[in-house]
Amino acid sequence: MSRAKPRASDRSITAGSDFLHLTIADAPPGGRADWLTNRLRQAIADGRVPAGARLPPTRVLAADLGVSRGVVTEAYQRLTEEGHVAGRGRAGTVVVAAPAAPVTAPAPVPPPAALFPPAPGSDIFDAVRAASATIDLTPGVPDLTAFPRTDWLRAERTVLRRLAAADLGYGDPCGAPVLRRAVAAWLARSRGIAVDPAEVIIVAGVSQALGLLAQALGSAGVDRVAVEDPGSLGVRQHLNNWRVRTPPIAVDDAGIRVDQLVASGARAVLLTPAHQFPTGVVLDGDRRRQLVDWARAGGLIIEDDYDAEHRYDRPPVPALRGVLPEQVCYAGSVSKLLAPALRVGWLLVPAQLRAAVVAAKRNADLGNAVLPQLVLAELMSSGALERHLRLLRRRHIRRRDAMIAALARHLPAATVHGAAAGLHLMITLDEAGADTDLAAAVLARGVKVQPLSWHCQRPYRPGLVLGYAARTTTEIEEGVAEIAAVLRRRGRPA
Repeated sequence: MSRAKPRASDRSITAGSDFLHLTIADAPPGGRADWLTNRLRQAIADGRVPAGARLPPTRVLAADLGVSRGVVTEAYQRLTEEGHVAGRGRAGTVVVAAPAAPVTAPAPVPPPAALFPPAPGSDIFDAVRAASATIDLTPGVPDLTAFPRTDWLRAERTVLRRLAAADLGYGDPCGAPVLRRAVAAWLARSRGIAVDPAEVIIVAGVSQALGLLAQALGSAGVDRVAVEDPGSLGVRQHLNNWRVRTPPIAVDDAGIRVDQLVASGARAVLLTPAHQFPTGVVLDGDRRRQLVDWARAGGLIIEDDYDAEHRYDRPPVPALRGVLPEQVCYAGSVSKLLAPALRVGWLLVPAQLRAAVVAAKRNADLGNAVLPQLVLAELMSSGALERHLRLLRRRHIRRRDAMIAALARHLPAATVHGAAAGLHLMITLDEAGADTDLAAAVLARGVKVQPLSWHCQRPYRPGLVLGYAARTTTEIEEGVAEIAAVLRRRGRPA
């Protein structure tokens, strides 16, 4: 075997650097310094090398590219003269300013009316979230300023101190065992569900849980899941995206109409029985018994327990899963407890669906990221999550009461629904016209709300769904006053 070193001229043909994937073969003959300067300038301009980043030492980059050190030095000198980089001694050559970007017209902002179509598409929530507003009364958002940063950091340090190297490998697609144990204990304490930790499947929020269930049910020949009406538009969209039809079943003051569910012929139904979205109705005892009979006759219930921990003026409502473990798929998450950005939830399924759901989870992502699971498990087992929930309840009660008082002052003709629990109120309005037009007009005044009609498949009274958990009492007062002002301008009773 020849041990001769390649000549510099040979190396220059193929040499390259991992930094920006620079390949010297791309440089024109006799113009290497110009080429390197242009490539570095462009990378700084487009943000691939942001301000504060350090460029490779000239000796290292020259060796990688197979060029003389003078080529790299000259390129760095030109960028220094242009004011894009600066030498910082032992800290090296650091990017200090990007080239001036060409002036471009700002992206057009859709008018409020365009954000509230009568038949919203699957991207509607992304569009509305991106719309600016002075006061955001969007439902379903917890108080993100209350995120327990100190407790989370403490739990993270505890986890990292005792983390074994093996814990950083691929984990069980069903989730980290320590989190599954913590979730099982949490559900037993807070929701009355006795479950073996081995039955808990950790998922990326309830949205993924619905996708996994849609795949498993589809394999079993179930392509229709009945849903509450009114009921969550987002949930309906998730199921529809998996080609699952969602026939509407009416909701009244006692909860879902089980007689209509029976008449529909649907083999599965998705419910929010502890705090129906958006009406806030709790499934009453008689309807629960009817639903249990329907399920025992062969029906399957998907229980979305999206915010059951947030209750204020009533005792806890037992989860259906605790009564019918083999007829109920149960889904929950920390989105309303901590933050949606964590994307951590849990799913319990009957034995006959477990293999298909686990296979779908494995194929989706091989399992949730392990480190956040371990930190959440520590937060749960240490009692920090329960302390956080108690803090949230006190804060939510103040804000809920502030919204009810503001509605009484400014919108006395509105009917308020669902005040005993949750993170939102629903109001219905008489003679208000299209609630999508109302939501658009309110957004034009800087207040973001959701029209009730979005969550209805069949005609229903016009109204709004108003979140209060993430806003101060002052903001709530001002937001409700703006809604009333819009109604007065439209000649409607406030």
